[in-house]
Amino acid sequence: MSASRLINRNVIAQSGRTSMRLEPELWDALQEICLRETITLSDLVQRIERENHPGGRTSAIRVHVVTYFRNVARAGIGAPAASKPARWRRMRDQAVAEVSAAA
Repeated sequence: MSASRLINRNVIAQSGRTSMRLEPELWDALQEICLRETITLSDLVQRIERENHPGGRTSAIRVHVVTYFRNVARAGIGAPAASKPARWRRMRDQAVAEVSAAA
């Protein structure tokens, strides 16, 4: 029996602190969304929960990631510009620290 690839991390959801198990690629995608949107992982999870996806939290997150990047691809939006304002850099650093601390 092979070991699971899923990574368990703690996040702050609408109901409070909880843990989620996702593939490493999804954690990376969530981090990229946080960087693009200049929000924390907790803010993103809470935003996704407010969308009232009919499945569970992890299902909602997987659907959100796919939908987000499909919309990015359709709009032809590239990676975030390197010359973002200082506020963006602070938010990016906070999001990266939050994801790293949860690991």
